[in-house]
Amino acid sequence: MTEASDDFEAVQARDAADAVYADLLARVGEGSPRPRLAPTRRAVELLGDPHRAAPVIHLTGTNGKTSTSRMIESLLRASGLRTGLLTSPHLERFTERIRIDGEPISDDAIARNWEEILPFIAIVDAELEEAGEGPLTYFEVLTVLAFACFADAPVDVVVLEVGMGGEWDSTNVADGQVAVFTPIDLDHQARLGSTVTEIARTKSGIIKPASSVVSARQPDAALEVLEDAAELTESTLAVEGDAFDVLESRVAVGGQLVSIRGLAGEYRDIALPLFGRHQAENAAVAIAAVEAFIGGGAVRLADEVIDGLATTTSPGRLQTIGTEPTVIVDAAHNPHGAESLVSALDEYFDFDELVFVFGVLADKDAEGIASVLARTGGAFLVTRPDSERARDAADVAAAVAARIGADRVQVVDRLDDALDEARAWAEDGPKRAVVVTGSIGLVAEAMAIAADREWGRA
Repeated sequence: MTEASDDFEAVQARDAADAVYADLLARVGEGSPRPRLAPTRRAVELLGDPHRAAPVIHLTGTNGKTSTSRMIESLLRASGLRTGLLTSPHLERFTERIRIDGEPISDDAIARNWEEILPFIAIVDAELEEAGEGPLTYFEVLTVLAFACFADAPVDVVVLEVGMGGEWDSTNVADGQVAVFTPIDLDHQARLGSTVTEIARTKSGIIKPASSVVSARQPDAALEVLEDAAELTESTLAVEGDAFDVLESRVAVGGQLVSIRGLAGEYRDIALPLFGRHQAENAAVAIAAVEAFIGGGAVRLADEVIDGLATTTSPGRLQTIGTEPTVIVDAAHNPHGAESLVSALDEYFDFDELVFVFGVLADKDAEGIASVLARTGGAFLVTRPDSERARDAADVAAAVAARIGADRVQVVDRLDDALDEARAWAEDGPKRAVVVTGSIGLVAEAMAIAADREWGRA
């Protein structure tokens, strides 16, 4: 086969994968999930139950889900298991969401599995229409596609991140052997509930009978819900700060060195190539989850397995996408995430002045996020993410200015213009940096612009 034919086939495969994504986008989007499981369950039953082809570690929470999922996957892969990983959302291409052995699924595999599941998706859509219900949504179909891809690979274990909530999220058709909870806080209140208790109750729905439950530190209200759910399902509950903990976190080149007390032993001076105390805590949760999965929490992980954390990446989370001047992106999209960002900027970086390129979706607490970021003394260039769900930049700017003062807030309609202005300001003084945050979509756009303009990577 010639190089030209190889290129042609690669282009064909990419076009086919892009066509799959276009079909997904034609459905009801992720911002409007339907609180139901029956249609997804029907689809996977028609396919022969691919969601039961491998054991599952299931994750939910408000912040840190994707980073923790990726850490768990890295540890499992280092233990010699073939892994499947589903995360959301994506930053560049939707194939990032479905990963086999740490790599985005190939365009060929996506297209092949799509063709195989499409007739069954059509059956379920027709049944829903007959019943007077809407067809399968984007995320419901994506979940079914992911299960099909994992069964086709095949994989030894699936690490499954919920899309939203837990109880009625389409991923919850799977029965997780281990249920993992990252920190729970207020977010998606219109869908999940207006209090931490209500949100925790929805998320606790991923706990299945006689499973292992591993949780980060939680507010008292959330922890009480998890304790009750674990008791009702006769599951074991291990909580950070009690059953396991971060012993130490030290700044190191490219990230940090962490020491962790796990469920079954201590792990010293682990290289973690991510910034922020919250990432050390995510690593502790990941280690405890893998200990619970592999040895029921009673067997210490081998050192070579723990070394798998050194391969973890978490794109869009405290990631440097430009140098001279420094441009950092972080996907903080609620006040809790902003708290972690501000803490990490203080502990791991040495900037005297910051400017935030800031944009949010309409259902997010822009004022709350900005109030946290404002503690740094930074100014705000407010722009609009490229999303139909985005909040108008002028509206966001007015709300932020009412909280922190109009002298620190400016509207720049286009992201590329906002980045140009922010970088020009940062170049004009020592120890200045640009931070892009407020929306995962905004972060993805900034990363694409940085790559196109070759700003350089740290």
